[in-house]
Amino acid sequence: MSDNITPFCLRDAPSLIERLLPVQKLSIEAYREQMAVQGKTLTALGSNYKGRKPLILAKACVLGCLLPATDDPARDLGIFEMLMGMDVASLEQRLQAKNGKDSRFILSEQLSVARPAPYREWVQAACRPEECGDELFDEIWEAVNRHLGTHACSFPELVEQLGFMRFGHRPRIGDTFCGSAQIPFEAARLGCDVFASDLNPVACMLTWGAFNIVGGSAESRSRFAEDQAALFARVRDDIDKLAIETDGKGWHAKAFLYCLEVRCPTTGWLVPLLPSRVISGGHRAYVELLPDSELKRYDIAVRYAESDDELAKAARGTVRSDGRGQDAYLLHSIEGREVRIKIPTLRGDVRHADGSAGNRLRQWAKSDFKPRVDDTYQERLYAVLWARPKLRGKGLDHEFRAVTPPDMQRERIVEGHLAANLADWQAQGWVPDMRIESGDETDRLRRERGWTHWHHLFNPRRLLTGGLINLHSSATGKLAFMQAIGINSRLSRWNALSGVGQTASAFDNQALNTLFNYGCRGIRFLEATIEQTYMSFPLPSSVDLHVESQAADQVCEPMDVFVTDPPYGDAVKYEEILEFFIGWLRKNPPPEFADWVWDSRRSLAIKGEGEDFRRSMVAAYRRMTECMPDNGIQVIMFTHQSGSIWADMANIVWASGLQVTAAWYVATETDSALREGSYVKGTVLLICRKRHDVQKTTRDDLAWDIQEDVAEQVRALTGLNQEARGLYRDENVFEDADIQMAGYAAALRVLTRYAVIDGRDMTAEAIRPRVKGETTFVDGLIAFAVDTANQCLVPPGISKAHWDRLNGAERFYLKMLDMEARGAKTLDNYQNFAKAFKVRDFRALLGDQRANHARLKSAVEFGRGEMGEGSELYQSVLRAVLYAVMELAQNMDGSDALAHLTLNIPDYYGDMTQRDLAVELADYLAQRLEELRPEEASAARVLRDLVKNQRIG
Repeated sequence: MSDNITPFCLRDAPSLIERLLPVQKLSIEAYREQMAVQGKTLTALGSNYKGRKPLILAKACVLGCLLPATDDPARDLGIFEMLMGMDVASLEQRLQAKNGKDSRFILSEQLSVARPAPYREWVQAACRPEECGDELFDEIWEAVNRHLGTHACSFPELVEQLGFMRFGHRPRIGDTFCGSAQIPFEAARLGCDVFASDLNPVACMLTWGAFNIVGGSAESRSRFAEDQAALFARVRDDIDKLAIETDGKGWHAKAFLYCLEVRCPTTGWLVPLLPSRVISGGHRAYVELLPDSELKRYDIAVRYAESDDELAKAARGTVRSDGRGQDAYLLHSIEGREVRIKIPTLRGDVRHADGSAGNRLRQWAKSDFKPRVDDTYQERLYAVLWARPKLRGKGLDHEFRAVTPPDMQRERIVEGHLAANLADWQAQGWVPDMRIESGDETDRLRRERGWTHWHHLFNPRRLLTGGLINLHSSATGKLAFMQAIGINSRLSRWNALSGVGQTASAFDNQALNTLFNYGCRGIRFLEATIEQTYMSFPLPSSVDLHVESQAADQVCEPMDVFVTDPPYGDAVKYEEILEFFIGWLRKNPPPEFADWVWDSRRSLAIKGEGEDFRRSMVAAYRRMTECMPDNGIQVIMFTHQSGSIWADMANIVWASGLQVTAAWYVATETDSALREGSYVKGTVLLICRKRHDVQKTTRDDLAWDIQEDVAEQVRALTGLNQEARGLYRDENVFEDADIQMAGYAAALRVLTRYAVIDGRDMTAEAIRPRVKGETTFVDGLIAFAVDTANQCLVPPGISKAHWDRLNGAERFYLKMLDMEARGAKTLDNYQNFAKAFKVRDFRALLGDQRANHARLKSAVEFGRGEMGEGSELYQSVLRAVLYAVMELAQNMDGSDALAHLTLNIPDYYGDMTQRDLAVELADYLAQRLEELRPEEASAARVLRDLVKNQRIG
């Protein structure tokens, strides 16, 4: 380290992330990265974790913790944006990287005029920062060094120097819930020493792969590619020796399609269970069921549709839905007679007197790998996809065929080979022998199929191929191995709409879904998976990287900064579903993974619910607090999901010996993340420090502190908006949702500063068990703090006196209309403000609920709705005004519309403030709707003048 870098000179300096973070730009960049889907840097290692946070978010958190907040916040913001590739010069380079040297001409067409274009349009037209390489930052270092007093020419140099100035050494970053490695990988790429841990060894594997494969050197990547090619060749040769995937005429089986069969109790017929008979939409292939009356079963033929109608009819299979999205009954026809039987009836589902459920499905034994002849569910190969190299040109010819006697002979070879070797392979650890423990997700495997061991989720072909890959693969090959078994199990849905057809991942929705039909890939269809192509971002050779499989409350490594994404409110049962992989690896892991505990340790997993969750979180974060220095910092990521989240997090922070210093909200999800019955989820970043002393206060004094801190926070961010405008069509750095969240953070910052409030020990109060329905002391404090923060969010054009008279739904509508007029479209904003204003069902007020195209209903769309007692707008002045605007927009006579308004507003003639409020609301609507809905804006102006000029008495 150079002599001109003073160690510890930033020891007590606030971090940048505690003062500012350009969350709007960061949200746009995060969305852009999420939209890359399979093109994201680490996804190819394994898509088992669906809650992946964007790498750019992790980078922002790490840099934000290390950079100081100076007395020049505007310059701090500019330097941070340079380091993130978000400044104008970097954006122009990103555009050139995407569009070539003539990008300025492309810009004139794509963005109208380059610089005035909204930031979102810049980002959508450009490469992501990480796609541009280090050269994106070549020109920034002089400005960065001048501002920070450093002399860096790269991120590792800058990070080391900042760490030396703050902690006396290269910064050590910890993540005790490393999951899919987003945080530790990005910290390592920046040049930090990294400690990553997770209770689940599968998460540790993904992190190891991020460090050693994606982050490996050019030399190690070359060896890795050779190893992968050799692995595929060995497995392919073993399969070819058995002659189980070739027809002897140059064709190789690319995929095998299997389905369940069941004996119909009404007719005695053996019926294939097929939700759809289409096997390839792209090739217009389907199967036809041909009745065999003598054997009381169906032959299955492959057909190619000659018309759309023919293909549409084939989409109707023998398993039909009950209309609630579930496969509910079997349907087939015999000699014109339609037979319909519920699937639970076929299984013999019953409910016992003690409330437990059961059925007549036989529970499979450890030695089983296929159904027995007397089982309720049989299994049948019903079609094969064959492929061969084109006789002319490149590529493959494909052909779907019905199953032939030679195909069945090959099936028997597989089964015989497996029967002779299964016990030995299980003993060696090449194939699972692990029992399926009871759990929320795993119980359905027993209930719906009778499966009791993890190898039952794989048919004979998959056990054979999986065992061979497992046998021959080294540590680097285990990542590809996990991908291969994930798309090759009895839970692997056959996707007939993807090209010629494709097997989907067993975890495409993070649940253990049993299927009636599934796909099974031949070895040549696994080549691209086994010889997976990964992105290459070699990590600095100087950094120290460590991965450990342990519980978060067991960490003992000293860390300067912890950045974590804990399983808060997480409905995905990773501790259950990842046993799917653990069963394959637990007995014989490679040396690199041998020290890890190859068990999901369900009892130790932190689950996002109830008192046990809160206590587990406190234990984890208290331990992390003990492991960091007095000037250490923590960033806690969590999903803003429930109304009690702030009270929960305040409890956890208090009990862990931490104090909140800032909070930010970043939108991290895409439209595809929107699910029926749920909202879009963004990410809250909670910034925390150690609480060093025991401060005391009273609730009355606390109120003043909160009001002052919230107001100061709002003023500071509003001021930065005014300084930063002008680059991107007067866009704000911080929108109202950000200022709202910063207000919440200011409130939490005040609350968690104190160890004793009104004589109560807040650490003890925080871990006190909750009584259902109880409003705790902390709940009351948080509610007061949130209300105080929300009072700072009165939209311009509405007087404070009138704002105070409005109900929550009115405030919500007016606030969101103000945001819409400034271009806000993301559903998470509506979600957050609905919670802030205590709106029960904000969806009733929306005209569009898509994640990134959300908007309020117009006056015309409301029509005569939301006027009844059940509406949150019932008898409100705003609803009456919107109703009158609707009537005027539909050309009703002004006097009639005014007459209706006087009837719809309670005490219109007795309370003059009601009329004044109606005038102000009409004027507000006229201004905000000018660009959005000009016709309604005109009607609102007419209404304003009608009310103002109305003669009373």
